[in-house]
Amino acid sequence: MSETLFTKIINREIPADIIYEDDLSLAFRDINPQAPVHFLVIPKQAIATINDIAESEREIVGHLYLVAAKLAKSMGFADDGYRTVMNCNEHGGQTVFHLHLHVLAGKPMGWPPYTDKLKV
Repeated sequence: MSETLFTKIINREIPADIIYEDDLSLAFRDINPQAPVHFLVIPKQAIATINDIAESEREIVGHLYLVAAKLAKSMGFADDGYRTVMNCNEHGGQTVFHLHLHVLAGKPMGWPPYTDKLKV
């Protein structure tokens, strides 16, 4: 996988508002927040999309969700609730091809999450 914006953040080549880091993951605030609280949790290991997750990487993906829950609790919004989203490829809304988990909170989330009417 080629170097991405997120790889550069992991390597500290570009700045980010990092809120958490461990051996497997990094969490930082989204530069274009879609909710009062919006951050990303990414694996340090480069995985391009959900489609590219290998069986041997399932623990890494589970770890991203554990980090999200840990941060939700420590930041005080776990009990109110939050949304996690992992986009996959262009039609799924993925713009950076390095797996990442969006965590959004701080307001009631509607469903469906889009405003356009579904055209089938």
